[in-house]
Amino acid sequence: MSTDFQKARAELGIRLRELRESSPEGQLTGSALAERLGWAQSKVSKLENGRQTATVEDLRMWAEATGRPDAFEELEARLKNLESRIRSWRRQLASGHRPVQETWNALVADAAVFHNWENALIPGMVQTAEYARHVFIRHAELQNSPRDTEDAVRARMRRQEHLYESGKKFHLLVWEAALRVLVCPPSVLAAQLDRLTGVVGMDTVELGIVPFSAPLKIPPAGSFMVVDERLAITEDWHAELWLDDPHTVATYKRVWDRLHESAVYGTEAQRLISEARQALGGG
Repeated sequence: MSTDFQKARAELGIRLRELRESSPEGQLTGSALAERLGWAQSKVSKLENGRQTATVEDLRMWAEATGRPDAFEELEARLKNLESRIRSWRRQLASGHRPVQETWNALVADAAVFHNWENALIPGMVQTAEYARHVFIRHAELQNSPRDTEDAVRARMRRQEHLYESGKKFHLLVWEAALRVLVCPPSVLAAQLDRLTGVVGMDTVELGIVPFSAPLKIPPAGSFMVVDERLAITEDWHAELWLDDPHTVATYKRVWDRLHESAVYGTEAQRLISEARQALGGG
């Protein structure tokens, strides 16, 4: 978890404590507030000490219970700022994958230049519907999230309309592993590789593949995207991080540049895709 996130959560906790201690009805103890809210006292303590992230409803109840309902908008704004940095999968997937995909659709619609690195999956911008379907199913199983697979697939496919939009540029880099990882049946991966071959040479897409045999200046670690060189987005098993600090964004772009130097393009990229496709046999 980032230091910036921890600091922001701690500051939110301090503000919650201030509201409790300055209640118009008189200072409330943590125990008294917990009783009023119907919570365990430990939850009040964790929120105030920045050890737990509040939900929007937690903040609404806190503002009302401390006699300061007018403070809710301020608290909600603080939470949104906090969550703009780290977006836990538990929260994001509470209503399924489709809302997450729609957020990405809006981001892609408003931006022009994308630098995407994927170390084990085909980038979402060029996935087939069937490949995407298996990816969503796997993640839903892991996160125990609602199954809205078909809605999520349709949302991701709508995003791909931007591949044909003049003025946008998608710089896609993948490790060779992404061509071979079986997160789906072989027949689905075979069709996905056929789709990938067709992407090579598109005006809006630059597709590079880092071969297993390529000398590397940096290890091919976690996937990420840099948007217009103003925002870096990466993810872990627990959350997706949206990072807009210029120094951080520049670091991710440098990582992308170093991986880019090890990649092959055009005919060589097609050769790697073809070899991976042949390894699947009849699929």
